Amino acid sequence: MACGLIHYNLPDLKTLDDFFEFAAQTGFDAVELMPGDVWPAGEESPEARAEQIREQAEAAGIRICALGAGNNFARPDAEEIQRQVRRMERISRLAKILGAPVVRTEASCFARDEPPYEKSMEANLRGLKRCLDFIERDRIVLAVDNHSFLTNDGDRQVHILKEMDSPYVAATMDTMNYRFAGHDLDTVARFYETVAPHARHTHIKDGTGVLDDYRGRVLGEGEIDIPGAVQTLKNAGYPGVWCIEYEGREGSVGYAKCLQRLKELV
Repeated sequence: MACGLIHYNLPDLKTLDDFFEFAAQTGFDAVELMPGDVWPAGEESPEARAEQIREQAEAAGIRICALGAGNNFARPDAEEIQRQVRRMERISRLAKILGAPVVRTEASCFARDEPPYEKSMEANLRGLKRCLDFIERDRIVLAVDNHSFLTNDGDRQVHILKEMDSPYVAATMDTMNYRFAGHDLDTVARFYETVAPHARHTHIKDGTGVLDDYRGRVLGEGEIDIPGAVQTLKNAGYPGVWCIEYEGREGSVGYAKCLQRLKELV
């Protein structure tokens, strides 16, 4: 199985070259990049930057498995939504240049306290549907993350995928985020079963607590049943990279521990 890590929470690695070197030397096969890695503020030629980054990764023997989108379709006006769609089209093009088959996309909500989230659901479906032409053209999978309070519920996450009804719209399954939102561990396990058949990307993540009490932990040291989550994904035929996300305090040391633990647990 191919193991990866997201370029996030690594304050001790200052450059992408440092990051790629660490990934290769530690035993990772792939990486997920953040949108600011490829298209930072003020960058007028992200396509040329993406070409350079792909070459850097290849030189280190690392493949790029995903690119974060950082999108937000929960916007009140049509002009801003259209700007988000245009931005997503360019992100899709950058992912293609990088050789990344997946763009990890958000399903944002207008506010945390707006249940049952109908307004946010409608806004995200409108925005995602306007992306279908170019993601299908570019053969890029949009993997909707369970990152927001809209999709920290696996049933709502799968509702989006069924409404989209495209092989190019799938799920990112973050093993911690359902728990972070306050769901009990039995519900979290049910969400794994619900979402796993639709997953094309993962964040294998552990921690303790919910909301403001959440603390990131090395895999196996938190509340999450990592072996159970991985087995559920395997049973569903998960085809993607097992991408670790670590939100504790140890930076690259924590990621190295997570990789070792993932191999031991699985």
